[in-house]
Amino acid sequence: MKSPATLKTAAQWALPYWTRGPAGRATPPDLLRVLYVGWLVAFSLKVLGSAWDVSWHFMWLRDDLAPPHLLNSAGTAIVLALTIIHGYTGYGVDRAALRLIQWGTGVFLVAVPLDLINHRVNGLDITSWSPSHLALYIGTFFMIAGVVRGWFVSASPGRTRTVMLGAFLAFFLENVHFPEQHQEYGILSLGAWNNGVVYAEKILLDFAADQMGRPVDHIMVTNFTLPVPDLLYPVYAVVVGVGVLVAARMMIGGFGAATLVAAAYVGVRVLFWPMLTFTGFPPSALPLFLVAAGLCVDLAFLLRHPLVRAVLGSVVATAAVYGGLVAQSTLMGPVYDLLMGQEDLLGAPPLATASAVWAGPGLLVVWLACEWYATRRQPTAARVIATATP
Repeated sequence: MKSPATLKTAAQWALPYWTRGPAGRATPPDLLRVLYVGWLVAFSLKVLGSAWDVSWHFMWLRDDLAPPHLLNSAGTAIVLALTIIHGYTGYGVDRAALRLIQWGTGVFLVAVPLDLINHRVNGLDITSWSPSHLALYIGTFFMIAGVVRGWFVSASPGRTRTVMLGAFLAFFLENVHFPEQHQEYGILSLGAWNNGVVYAEKILLDFAADQMGRPVDHIMVTNFTLPVPDLLYPVYAVVVGVGVLVAARMMIGGFGAATLVAAAYVGVRVLFWPMLTFTGFPPSALPLFLVAAGLCVDLAFLLRHPLVRAVLGSVVATAAVYGGLVAQSTLMGPVYDLLMGQEDLLGAPPLATASAVWAGPGLLVVWLACEWYATRRQPTAARVIATATP
């Protein structure tokens, strides 16, 4: 706990900066660091809460004041404070970044009570892909996009700028991939059910079965754990997940950027895995394939021509995701068997292979859009790419 003297010193330091000004005003370097370290803390709390949240909801009946929700709320409180600071002072953001942060925070804050109402009306709302949940992700999407842009245009070139930009982009990847965790937790929970191991408490299963109008049986558990079509997981991972890695490679510049952003996100998931699994919470499959996809993106940027690298990169990255999912099912399944003392567990959600015909073209559209935006609308980003590409 900070002493009164420390708090007084901090207030004395901050007070001169509390002046109204337009977005884009020159920001002192020390203030810029404090603001964006604040964003790192806020997003870290939200990630801690969200990582715990999915596992929690595969185990217990929903509770508005559950510990994961409180962690997320602490992060949201810091987000709101930072949004007000940026909006009032104009420090650390340009107009576009400020608008993204404000709209994202606004959408998120509106989505929270809508989600609570949805739960009151519809009960469990047992999928991460529900409209009220998607509104939360969309709000966070714009919020982090604004922070990424704000840091990108405000920070001076150097190692600190690059590392923090990579961290913010890893948070961005975590947010867009978050709904996919329903299938990642669901596939191992379904496998455990088939082995006679039940992670969910009886009250949760009974509540879900009552909502579906059927007994607690294999069909009910399947609908609870894997409530969306199998094609959604790989198509979304390719189009949205790899799309973020393409944008990360363009913004950071330099070989390895996409791979490191993917590895940072996957590394956090790997770190959380034993912390949750071996403390009694349901386990999840891990999106290890994202690291391979990131490497494919980095390799594609060794090609000079934007159209060529977009086409070839989309093909190779799509193949990496689908091949990675097959490899995970084959290789990680026995690992999960061993760790959990069960058998015939799958290392990845079910794979609808034919959906690759939609995933590849979808990624190509996103990749081409990124190329166009970087070269036509963002001269600074274009220069980064030009200097970083061999």
